[in-house]
Amino acid sequence: MASLQFKAVLFLCLSSLMLLLLISPSHSLKCTSQTFKNNKQYTNCTDLPYLDAFLHWTYTPSASSLSIAYVAPPAKPDGWVAWAINPTGTGMAGSQALLAFKQPDDGSMIVNTYNISSYSSVVESKIAYDVSDASAEHSDGVMRIFATLGLPANTKSVNQVWQVGGSVTEGVPNHHEFETANLNSMGTLVL
Repeated sequence: MASLQFKAVLFLCLSSLMLLLLISPSHSLKCTSQTFKNNKQYTNCTDLPYLDAFLHWTYTPSASSLSIAYVAPPAKPDGWVAWAINPTGTGMAGSQALLAFKQPDDGSMIVNTYNISSYSSVVESKIAYDVSDASAEHSDGVMRIFATLGLPANTKSVNQVWQVGGSVTEGVPNHHEFETANLNSMGTLVL
């Protein structure tokens, strides 16, 4: 009987270990354990509550600048990731977005800016904030956006929105899913 119990416990332990090994790196990480190839470091990090996303950030009040690293797995390998500030509301409409994806010709990563004026139109354009040092990378199933945004003086908080999509057609990101996680991926970032 003891041998049977030992085998049952051993089976459960091995099954649990196999399950842990199947969890993808993007699901098992917390922002405090993440590092970047460019060795950038940030003062703060937040495990965002939806889409397995993370935000690393440093706010410099004297320069009114917000440096960010947004990390998330795209909905599909050839998809896109986006992080935005919405100066006029809490949802996607009105968002000033940084959106990254692999370029179709060579697979290198690109970051574009989008002023999301409506839910039906996503067109690359200048945004309301000065953006510098924008870059992106893709490895281990996740995409990372790096950028510094110039904010209005004395900014205390911003409405942030983040998103992931499954595809890009000829350099244009296609619509994201409208699942609960997609629709709830917004919040306030207190600086």
